[in-house]
Amino acid sequence: MSAPQETRRIIVAVCLRYYLPGYKSGGPVRTIANLVEHLGDEFDFRIVASDRDIHDARPYTGIVQDAWHQVGKCQVFYASPWTQTLAGISRVLNAIDYDVLYVNSFFDSRFTILPLVARRLGMLRRRPVIVAPRGEFAESALGIRSWKKVPFRMAARLAGLYSGVTWHASSEFEKADIRRRMGSRAATATRIAVNLPKPRDAADTVVWQPRAPGDPLRVVFLSRVAPMKNLDFALQVVAESPVPLRFDIYGMVDDEAYWARCRAMLARMPGHVRVAYHGHLPPEQVGPTLAAYDVLFLPTQGENYGHVIAESLTHGTPVLISDRTPWRGLQQTGVGWDLPLDDSGHEFRSSLETLAGMDADALLRMRQAATRYSVERLGAPEAVHANRALLTEAARQRR
Repeated sequence: MSAPQETRRIIVAVCLRYYLPGYKSGGPVRTIANLVEHLGDEFDFRIVASDRDIHDARPYTGIVQDAWHQVGKCQVFYASPWTQTLAGISRVLNAIDYDVLYVNSFFDSRFTILPLVARRLGMLRRRPVIVAPRGEFAESALGIRSWKKVPFRMAARLAGLYSGVTWHASSEFEKADIRRRMGSRAATATRIAVNLPKPRDAADTVVWQPRAPGDPLRVVFLSRVAPMKNLDFALQVVAESPVPLRFDIYGMVDDEAYWARCRAMLARMPGHVRVAYHGHLPPEQVGPTLAAYDVLFLPTQGENYGHVIAESLTHGTPVLISDRTPWRGLQQTGVGWDLPLDDSGHEFRSSLETLAGMDADALLRMRQAATRYSVERLGAPEAVHANRALLTEAARQRR
């Protein structure tokens, strides 16, 4: 009697510009890394990514270019610039007998458009395709370089570049954005699966230390320095805040002209507000750094998820954010504020005053509420199930 054969895992080929050990580009890397961490035992992930991090001139140390590497629960092909061509990307993908092709952007010229053009030209085998726009269809995101994005979106629709794909939305808000930008047919092909959090690790726990009496409120901004993240608005708010505070900025500078405007604002800060820029943080330092502050201040123009928000709450640090993320109703749960953006910033300043006026016991209760909230929301098995179903249902369409 022959031994039963093992069921072949579904092979998911993932194309995205940056992957581990890269981290400077922010959320997209974390999104895919978390997906692999949660589902890598069930699915066979083959990731095709660049051989270097964003803005880096040299490849990652310790990797062989244009070769496969085992990275955690997945395999990663680190493509050199010479392989990031139509022929090169096609060759790499055709060497994989994948069941599903998953592209992690709408506008990425090399790791989304090239595979989809190759598919349209018949250079790739016919396989189901999932497209995750990652918030790129939000009004605020499209407003950046709209002169280039709007014509491309129209041309892509006319050319049928995205015909027959499954759209991956991380929220009902993003599904509505996809419908507005790509039409009702795209909406019917959209599946909602929220981004997965970083798996919880008890070793990440950091004990929060309350401020000494008279010490300033400790406020942190941790994100890319780019217009979408709205650092200039945050600087305006803290500059006009009547309470003493320390505002520390962490993150890679993604837009030098924008950062120059922000630096000019730093020079005009009043004496009771201390602001410092500390550069970007490696992933293992994000959680412990957030845990040392009284609040994360991120008045973002828009997020389809917001991994730093999730990580802040996981470490018990309340958040002060805009209402342009999926993290809503924070006031009602007592873990922070999600506020509308306007020119005055009054509600943001008022929230900082409220925090500054809270004693250590009140702040501790708020931090405990944030941790409980993160456990309830981030530990929900429905999120893992929705992502599993997204990949499984797409694979069933294989011809």
